[in-house]
Amino acid sequence: MYRNPVPTVDIIIELSDRPHRPIVLIERHHEPFGWAIPGGFVDYGESVEFAAKREAQEETGLEVELIEQLLVYSDPKRDPRQHTLSIVFLATATGAAKAGDDAKNLGIFDPWQIPNISNQLCFDHDRILSDYLKYRNYGIRPQLAL
Repeated sequence: MYRNPVPTVDIIIELSDRPHRPIVLIERHHEPFGWAIPGGFVDYGESVEFAAKREAQEETGLEVELIEQLLVYSDPKRDPRQHTLSIVFLATATGAAKAGDDAKNLGIFDPWQIPNISNQLCFDHDRILSDYLKYRNYGIRPQLAL
């Protein structure tokens, strides 16, 4: 039996119809608890792009447009439950988001609010959002952690 990392997706959703293009985060209903970027496991037989759109819709009620892939995060310790790797997408959406699926709550955060909640984020989402903010604010692409 092979032991391989499990593929997941995370979607940083910018609300393009609001000033400052805030992003959507969910508060997890299941362990590990805390705030997280919407996302989840890639199902057998689906592409990562399809999984990203599906997970975004299930967790936020938003139909997203995928803009680009930010990076793949694969630290074996990123998820305390098992070894996962996450393909992180940047996406845009419009409209009203609502908590769904395994989201207990949903929050909309302006870019300057994100560092204030970094100690409340699950997984490695503090690193992902830090990379995202550097890219968004300064055009600095995230570097591979080698």
